[in-house]
Amino acid sequence: MIDRRNWRGLPVVLVNVSGAAPGRTDAGPRKFAFAADWTELVPELERHPDDYVVTKQRVGAFLGTNLDEILRGRGVTQIVLTGVATSFGVDSTARSAYDLGYNVTMVVDAMTDRDADAHRHSAEKIFPRLGETARSEDVLKLLQHDD
Repeated sequence: MIDRRNWRGLPVVLVNVSGAAPGRTDAGPRKFAFAADWTELVPELERHPDDYVVTKQRVGAFLGTNLDEILRGRGVTQIVLTGVATSFGVDSTARSAYDLGYNVTMVVDAMTDRDADAHRHSAEKIFPRLGETARSEDVLKLLQHDD
């Protein structure tokens, strides 16, 4: 369990997926259907009432959502990314955040990918060009540090 009481009121944004972008790909249309509860967030995230939820239908969390508006409205300049599909969704979100001028920290041990080599490539080759990489333990220490 992660204690968020000392996180200085920083916003937490949880992102889920409700569909896919309409573009064509070499892979063709999806050969599966999303489960009925696909957009439900897992209980382990311990959603709080003041957390924001952004539902995306694109690869990244910025395009086609109000994520940038939420963050800028709160004066956010730094984002910390975790997530699923390191080399796809997280990578795309990190690139957009960087392009939009955010300082980006990617927590590489709090992400996963179906392909371990793709995860490693993103973490070692791509992410250092978009921001800073970190480990969960270090980020949590910084967030809970009393100034």
